[in-house]
Amino acid sequence: MPPQEWLLTAAERGNPDTSIPTWNTGNTVEALIHGQRYFDRLASEVEALQAGDHLFFTDWRGDPDERLRDDGPTIAELFAGAAKRGVIVKGLLWRSHVDKLAYSEEENRTLSDDIEAGGGEVLLDQRVRRGGSHHQKLVVLRHPGREELDVAFAGGIDLCHSRRDDDQHHGDPQAVSMAGAYGSNPPWHDIQLALKGPVVGTLDLSFRERWNDPAPLDQHGPISTATDMLRHEDMRADRLPPQPPDPPPAGEMTVQVLRTYPAMRPAYGFAKLGERTVARGYTKAIRRARRLIYLEDQYLWSKEVAQLFAEAMREQPDLHLIAVVPRYPDVDGRFALPPNQVGREQAIDLCRKAAGDRVHVFDLENHVGTPIYVHAKVCVIDDVWSSVGSDNFNRRSWTHDSELSCATLDGTRDGREPRDPAGLGDEARRFPRELRLSLLREHLDRADGDDADLLDPLDAVRAVTETADRLRDWHLGGEKGPRPPGRLVPHETKKMPWYQRFWAVPAYRLVYDPDGRPWRDRREGKW
Repeated sequence: MPPQEWLLTAAERGNPDTSIPTWNTGNTVEALIHGQRYFDRLASEVEALQAGDHLFFTDWRGDPDERLRDDGPTIAELFAGAAKRGVIVKGLLWRSHVDKLAYSEEENRTLSDDIEAGGGEVLLDQRVRRGGSHHQKLVVLRHPGREELDVAFAGGIDLCHSRRDDDQHHGDPQAVSMAGAYGSNPPWHDIQLALKGPVVGTLDLSFRERWNDPAPLDQHGPISTATDMLRHEDMRADRLPPQPPDPPPAGEMTVQVLRTYPAMRPAYGFAKLGERTVARGYTKAIRRARRLIYLEDQYLWSKEVAQLFAEAMREQPDLHLIAVVPRYPDVDGRFALPPNQVGREQAIDLCRKAAGDRVHVFDLENHVGTPIYVHAKVCVIDDVWSSVGSDNFNRRSWTHDSELSCATLDGTRDGREPRDPAGLGDEARRFPRELRLSLLREHLDRADGDDADLLDPLDAVRAVTETADRLRDWHLGGEKGPRPPGRLVPHETKKMPWYQRFWAVPAYRLVYDPDGRPWRDRREGKW
């Protein structure tokens, strides 16, 4: 299976300004499902770093007091402790909006200060479009001279409160405030990848492109710049150490790093017209889908993105879509809630008009009935191609904010039937199939290995639908008798009254889901 059948070629990426490779072969990729597992692994890897090693990270939000294990350390203690041992610690945190708007300006600033007190350097980065954010979640650990130990973590899990949940989904003891339906400790579902092999060098280089960009860190007005100066914020990036050689081959997986950067002024030196390889990578893979697209996503709410699914299902009459989304947005409120709802309503309606009963949308709850907030950003197509990253299935993530995702092709075939579900000769591959099965086993309350009826796409659709319907019917029937197994419930959307749509639709399009493409690409409908 030539990688270019599924992955973007250099020409298709459309960003001649970047230096990152088109893709990397010879990697190992491990899916760390749930924040508790990721945080424990991250703590172990960072604690093993020695003087002269590198710890580079980017994030949307960082809470300095978030504990990585029940007994610590906290994020600040872990990273500052590494810096005190002589590890070269460099970080890029989104400068963020003020906390009064439910954002994280003070948390990010405090984490930056704590790490810098230990000898590291963390910059508050506001090189974004107005109203945009840096949304990448990446940690790169390098061991110069011992590159075989290098590892990177990329995906959807921020270094902050609410993320340290496990497969029981009782929530992180350190929780952020969310919509009331999620309770005081919102259950949280998320995924991060651990990567080894040459792709670690590519992710290192991706960090360095942002770090070394000469544009001013704060571009949005004299007030914020003056505030940073009065607080003695670090406004200039120090020189990074030389980049070590790429790690040696570590496995059979090909990984393509996909990113979003908006078109903006001043332009990014490494993406002068922006970069939309996330959008282009998904577009190419979705058009090759034949039997099953399985995705989990926080939003799934842009008509332009949903149109890709609709077109694929119109062209492929055997293609099904399974989507797992949050039951409710993460916010309440008369003015915040409708714009969050209207985009998903439009997207799901568009898909169902195209494919009817081949569109299956679910949300999650834990065993006491509390909704689980789905923050994961994962997609598996025909058990061949998969992607995990920071990007959601919406226009903001595909054009406007900074994002980073890793698309994977596994060289190891999965010998279980059906061996070639799509019928294109690509054959099912071990990593994407096991990723899909691992997620479904958890959602269906299945034990490891109890997945014979989930291998074939049509069988999987039937099993998932029947399990979710039983749980829904149990709730509707007054919850009499034992609770049926499973955590999936059919997702319901309600059509908004016209007077709410009148203002919610433009608010959604302009504020919640803006477009970061150059005007020519917008007019031509190109990613």
